[in-house]
Amino acid sequence: MSVFPSPRRILLAGLLLAGWLVAGVPAHAAEPDAAQRAAFRQAYAAAQQGGDGWRNLAGGLRDYPLYPYLQAAALQHDIQQLDRASVESYLAQYPDWIPAADLRRAFLLELARRQDWATFLALYQPGLGDTLACDALQARLAGGGTLEFEQDLAGLWAKPNLPDACDPVLAAAHDQGLLTDARLWTRIDRAADAGQAGTIANLASWLAEPGRASALQLAQALRDPAAALNAARGWPDQPRQRQAATLALTRQARRDTDAADTAWQQLRSRFSFSEAQRNQILQTLALYHATDFDNGALAALIALPPAAQTDGTREWRVRVALAQQDWNAVLAGLDAMPASQQQDGEWQYFRGRALAALGRDDEARRLFDAQADKPTFFGFLSADRLDQPYAICPLTLADDPQREQALLANPGLLRAFELYAVNLPKLARREWARALQDADPATQRVAADMANRRGWYDRAVFTMSSGDALRLYDLRFPLASQDGLVPQAEQAGIEPAWAYGLLRAESAWMSDAQSGADARGLMQLLPATAALVAKRNGLDWGGGDTLYDPVTNIALGTRYLAQMAARFGGSPWLASAAYNAGPNKVEQWLAARGMLAPDLFIATIPYKETREYVARVMAFSVIYDWRLRGDTVMPMASRLGAIGQPYALPTAAAAHRTVACPAEAAATPAGAASVSP
Repeated sequence: MSVFPSPRRILLAGLLLAGWLVAGVPAHAAEPDAAQRAAFRQAYAAAQQGGDGWRNLAGGLRDYPLYPYLQAAALQHDIQQLDRASVESYLAQYPDWIPAADLRRAFLLELARRQDWATFLALYQPGLGDTLACDALQARLAGGGTLEFEQDLAGLWAKPNLPDACDPVLAAAHDQGLLTDARLWTRIDRAADAGQAGTIANLASWLAEPGRASALQLAQALRDPAAALNAARGWPDQPRQRQAATLALTRQARRDTDAADTAWQQLRSRFSFSEAQRNQILQTLALYHATDFDNGALAALIALPPAAQTDGTREWRVRVALAQQDWNAVLAGLDAMPASQQQDGEWQYFRGRALAALGRDDEARRLFDAQADKPTFFGFLSADRLDQPYAICPLTLADDPQREQALLANPGLLRAFELYAVNLPKLARREWARALQDADPATQRVAADMANRRGWYDRAVFTMSSGDALRLYDLRFPLASQDGLVPQAEQAGIEPAWAYGLLRAESAWMSDAQSGADARGLMQLLPATAALVAKRNGLDWGGGDTLYDPVTNIALGTRYLAQMAARFGGSPWLASAAYNAGPNKVEQWLAARGMLAPDLFIATIPYKETREYVARVMAFSVIYDWRLRGDTVMPMASRLGAIGQPYALPTAAAAHRTVACPAEAAATPAGAASVSP
């Protein structure tokens, strides 16, 4: 069965596709060979060192599709020595190329550094970001021009934070009298909402007293809410001081809820807080007492005024009740949610759990039955409750040779494929995005399939993200046997399906993924952690950049995952939580709520990211188990062993659950716009 158009529709779509592709593009050339790619890598490395040495290595690459990237890399390295003619020559030769846009941006930044404003204005184009927009305004000022607020500054002014390049422009605007108190306060309020204390402090200097002091109080509320709350006892009861006190109370609640409570008791009668401010304070205090599972948290959430209730407070009312296993309170909390929130799979499942605990089995069974046909964490848990097969309804992408041929005539897409082949994935993704920016979903799916066949797995993961495409499991959950995950997991003593599920959740198969904390590669390891794992297991360690090599990353990631599992009795779900939040945090949660059943414990993890991460990893593990086995999987309930119960790897004799496609899903017509995932 296929969800894609009939051959007749494909032919019509192929004709329409011509408007999207570049007119007159010749038939695609033969794919470059390994020797050309090796030569390009060598020449590119030389080009990144600047100069013309790369040319001697690129003699046979004039017709290679990425040849212009070589000259651009050399020019980028030599940017401080470049003249206008060299840059304009490249821009004229490759006007629509991504490297040309990058070179223009880099040279404009260099011209701004040189303060060569005449050349800057000759090469500048709007839409290159805030830094260059401010440099362009500075160039105009340098030529004797002036500023107009609405035309030149209104767009920038709406942003809570701006780059340093904007400082001289804003100073000039101030000197021109454009930054009125009203405009300053508009931006200060926007910065306060965004938590940008530095912006507020900078703007405060342009305010006269007492406005300056009021703005600095807002900045202090963001930077040091405890100090601001202490100082607030001496502040006048004025609108700006009430704003700062509200901000400080809500910020402090995130850091120390008890201290924020004490400050609230001291300040609530001192300031004439508005109803909205009081509700914001009460809501935040109740929410953070709830995430700490403090005594009285449930009562505080229930007592919140209706206007202070949010989806977050209602959600945590249920989570606290689940932690207490107060099933009547769980049902009351669910009933207090709006209908749209109640329909979420998690809350449908926990309503069923509460009803079952209260002996209302028929009602519970109906809820579990409604969830059991979904290939999700709560769908699998519901199927376990009913002892039913897991509902996984795979689809296969239909062959579409006409569309594929059209894509192979798209030079940008071919460049994307080639950049990936020479291990330049960041540049490859940029070419991909540009090449497919106007493509329809069907074309994007075919392109993703083509990428998948080239080993570029993350394109399918990101493209197949909604509707019927969610059922293209072979593309969304690749096995990538060449990276050695199965043997590495087995050597580490962990289940391959679980390792696959965690890898998929960590990086979505982006081998060059890098987090803000510097976790790297497929299994998102910190270099320091990877070095310790390598030493502990006698594995080679070549430094942090080797984590971008899938084979190295998987070898180290599976060992670290095994290390986390050993710390928690082999439990894959607790080890997944530790992998995400850190083992010390998990041990704190276990000390507080370690008596709970696994599904309740997961629901009461304070961190939303970790809570959803564990559910995602465990659901992905089921799907990968099915991908590896075929018709049966290990039940989710078996993976969610009770806390304190040692977990053993499944054996061939272990109980397995069958996988089936419900009749209503199997009967879905091809091309349907919406199908259950």
